[in-house]
Amino acid sequence: MPGQKPCLRCLLEDLDQDGITQGLREYIESYPADRRVSEEIYRERLARCRECERLINAMCAECGCYIEIRALKPGQECAAPVKRWKRIDKE
Repeated sequence: MPGQKPCLRCLLEDLDQDGITQGLREYIESYPADRRVSEEIYRERLARCRECERLINAMCAECGCYIEIRALKPGQECAAPVKRWKRIDKE
């Protein structure tokens, strides 16, 4: 909507469902369990991102990723210069 402020500190789960957000949510839901962090770590990462001023419309303004996808993967870390969360090396 023209003139509407961007959604600050929103995740995909907070945004209205449309074709893009639905597709991204389906991707997250279907991502293999053996290739993702635990639900506890995932929620902790998202909570830290929610507090970040770089989170706008479910995307990281630092790197342009959808943070819910980045936070899902063990080998990823926060893209900000001062890391809010670190990568996890799975065995």
